[in-house]
Amino acid sequence: MASEGSPRSADTLCAQALGDIDPQTGALVPAIHPSTTYARDAQNALIAPGRLYARDQNPTFEPAERLITALEGGARTALFASGMAACTAVFRALSPGDHVVVPRLMYWALRRWLTGPATRWGLDVTLADVHDPTALAAAIRPGRTRLVWVETPANPLWTVTDIARSAALAHEAGALLAVDSTVATPILTQPIALGADLVVHAATKALNGHSDVLAGSVTAARADDALFARILEVRALEGAVIGPFEAWLLLRGMRTLPLRVRAASASAQRIAECFCGDARVVEVLYPGLPGFAGHEIAARQMRGGFGSMLSLRVAGGADAALAALGRLTLWKRATSLGGTESLVEHRASIEGPDSPVPADMLRLSVGTEDAADLIADLKDAIRP
Repeated sequence: MASEGSPRSADTLCAQALGDIDPQTGALVPAIHPSTTYARDAQNALIAPGRLYARDQNPTFEPAERLITALEGGARTALFASGMAACTAVFRALSPGDHVVVPRLMYWALRRWLTGPATRWGLDVTLADVHDPTALAAAIRPGRTRLVWVETPANPLWTVTDIARSAALAHEAGALLAVDSTVATPILTQPIALGADLVVHAATKALNGHSDVLAGSVTAARADDALFARILEVRALEGAVIGPFEAWLLLRGMRTLPLRVRAASASAQRIAECFCGDARVVEVLYPGLPGFAGHEIAARQMRGGFGSMLSLRVAGGADAALAALGRLTLWKRATSLGGTESLVEHRASIEGPDSPVPADMLRLSVGTEDAADLIADLKDAIRP
């Protein structure tokens, strides 16, 4: 049995939410603190040092932040009101004129923000095929690039980027590397161990895992990271903070994170393998398939599975894909990922006419249902 001070597995850390016990009540579950302000004593000193106002100092945030930090192997984590709030805070912590390199294909809402409001604000944004080291190296401007942002596996084609190689390229040029690891989760990948400076999650997705919380997080590799200090300032001054009940729900969701991630990953692998070679499907996009372009890199930097997300390109084009979408009965037609229920989307129509997503593609978020049931529903829906 592990001793008190020895490292614990992610399963143990999550199941016990780090094992903290309330010293006043003995409660195993942390309390929710709804108060928005904190009292001072007769000498006007704060009764609890560091507790002035709840916008960024609510103690309900801290158990979830500590757990994410432990899972990522980082120094400190900040929770945000949403995944987008977490992502944009990283870029808002930079200055107008700063150069950043981001993926050409990435989470669509962040891409829209980077090519719209962020550019108008003054950020110098270069979109590149960051999964290609040659393209990434060409996009980085030594001495001028402040931040390289990668998403791996990248939504919605699940492109895999070599985190260690990207970190080396960024650091050689004097830039930092931020990794959106929402799909992989810290159960499958720990970007900080591979050289990343910041790890970002849309905690709405797999971290919470129950489709009932909006949340985001940023974890720093180093406690003295200057950019992270500015990220905290952005959170405090722009008010992009999570609510106490949402922070409490996030922690509750993370107690089952390893179980959910591994179960959904195993089912996604089965589904991907089932439709490989099926004449009704033009292509299966999933990092766990040996024939997938990024499989070897994924196998190096993902442990215990390849994630719960895959995409199917349906033979017959957009019309056939939309028809299959309409015939599904078990898969839910909804926007999101990482929940216990399996979801399906036709991303091209959701994103609009400027979407780079193939029109024949269905994006699948695999939940924790029986894999055989999910496969049967897909086979009934995708017809010649």
